[in-house]
Amino acid sequence: MAGVDILGSGLRTLRLEAMGAQPRGERAARIRRSPHFADGAFRNPDGPSRTAPPRRELARAYLDGEQRRRRRPRGTVPVHATTVADLARPAPTGLRMTWLGHSSVLAEIDGRRVLFDPVWGERCSPVPFAGPRRMHPVPLPLAALGPVDVVVVSHDHYDHLDMPTIKALAGTDTLFAVPLGVGAHLEHWGVPAGRLRELDWHEDTQVGPLTLTATPARHFCGRGLRNPQHTLWASWVVTGERHRIYHSGDTGYFEGFRDIGAAHGPFDATMIQIGAYSEFWPDIHMTPEEGLRAHLDLQGGRPHGVLLPIHWGTFDLAPHPWAEPGEWTKDAAEEAGQAAAFPRPGEPFEPEGKLPAEPWWRAVSSPIARPWRRPGRTEAVSATRGGGLGLAGER
Repeated sequence: MAGVDILGSGLRTLRLEAMGAQPRGERAARIRRSPHFADGAFRNPDGPSRTAPPRRELARAYLDGEQRRRRRPRGTVPVHATTVADLARPAPTGLRMTWLGHSSVLAEIDGRRVLFDPVWGERCSPVPFAGPRRMHPVPLPLAALGPVDVVVVSHDHYDHLDMPTIKALAGTDTLFAVPLGVGAHLEHWGVPAGRLRELDWHEDTQVGPLTLTATPARHFCGRGLRNPQHTLWASWVVTGERHRIYHSGDTGYFEGFRDIGAAHGPFDATMIQIGAYSEFWPDIHMTPEEGLRAHLDLQGGRPHGVLLPIHWGTFDLAPHPWAEPGEWTKDAAEEAGQAAAFPRPGEPFEPEGKLPAEPWWRAVSSPIARPWRRPGRTEAVSATRGGGLGLAGER
């Protein structure tokens, strides 16, 4: 039957094109040589992650009617009407960011254009008829972005690596920077090997005057029914002639943010994952307060640069209310004295200019049931001399 593949164990598993390809040959040999690969799988920097939630409790959280209503906007998400002309004008400060929803960001840095985790698909899924569906339209067609110097992918989950988007970009002359092993998917979808820059953690590559460095993250990978952890996940540092930026990809909080900041920071802007968190998977996604802590760690323990929250507002991927990540990040950043940008999807801004700060989500969301300072919680949230935030109290 077409579309069916016999895997090594003899197990018959549906193999869809969107599931990509497993690394083979020299790519697989390079993976085996990685210091971050052991016992047949890539490993997180701080040890194993807790990723298996109690099924009954998780099902209850997802099926509760009131919670389901709160996980979606009540009205139409306001999308900024970005135009080709908006993006064609050079950024006067040399750094401009355009959040396109979820983790997709166009960063124009020192005359070059970097597109992070581009997802233009309607669903983050291997099939077009099921899976999380976007809750707002893409702000502008992919072709309207204009030339892109390099596409950066953080890892191979469907909400970060979208086959139709990659296939469309494969027809341009852009380069692709991806973590080790992810190149197998892109080659399978038509990206020439000569346009791939496939990096292990702490490796870097040059794209014109830009240096791109793959840095550690705490997460996992996989697109198929079996996830053997044979492709790496990463955060990314991009260093230009005048500016430095950081994209977290997906990650749980870990002490390595301080090391990344010491080696590559401080940053003019960080793009930090603050959505799709849950007590059911505490090690692989950050809460808003953990995201702020990560930003401060990256900046040497003090407020600096601009925090752009990502990985929220576009897909329903966790039990928390739709607007909670934006609301809580705004509260936490204000209390810490950290500048943060809250653009509507598609709204360009310059970190050195006026930042979009209006809480636009309030007009189209249900009221936040839990305030940022949860009832019974006693933590003091403040920047500390040791770096990051001092947090005490219940989790």
